[in-house]
Amino acid sequence: MTAISIAIVDDHPLFREGVSRALSEVEDFVVVGEGASADDAARLAVSGRIDVLLLDVSMPGGGIEAISEIVARSPQTKVLMLTASEEIDPLVAAIRRGAAGYVVKGIGSRGLAEAIRTVVGGTRYISPSMRAKAEKSLLDRPASLTPRETEVMELVAEGLTNKHIARRLNLQEKTIKHHMTEILFKLGASNRTEAAIRWRESA
Repeated sequence: MTAISIAIVDDHPLFREGVSRALSEVEDFVVVGEGASADDAARLAVSGRIDVLLLDVSMPGGGIEAISEIVARSPQTKVLMLTASEEIDPLVAAIRRGAAGYVVKGIGSRGLAEAIRTVVGGTRYISPSMRAKAEKSLLDRPASLTPRETEVMELVAEGLTNKHIARRLNLQEKTIKHHMTEILFKLGASNRTEAAIRWRESA
């Protein structure tokens, strides 16, 4: 079984150490990094060895503000937000920026392990206590794409990769990655497939 590599970024050392210790006891989990700020999160993301990045919402530099950069730099890394609050606005902002999941800190170690496995499997995870309200909020807050983003989405829906989209539109691949980050944020999607589905449904 391939181990799932995890990094934890939270500015409370005792909480971070507790989460790290609990996850290290799970057979196929490996904690490979820790940090306390948005800068630490960005540094860990570009290391190229993180499957899941646990990211505190209210840490120095801002957890939500860090998501877009992390997703752009390391699209294979799943960002799972950690929060002590059940307010909906930060959750909606996090999902729209590309977070793969959102977990309330009262969750137990078994529940957190389930959340990690869920996002690694490609499915969004939201704490059950917030799920219904969150889904309604996401649906009630549509965001329109720019003409260029619409062009990109049309090609994504055809199954083209970023490289092929860049060639088709005569743009650099990093520009397409930036557009994809914005598209995922606006559509509240965690990956390209989900974005294509949401885009078709809203057309």
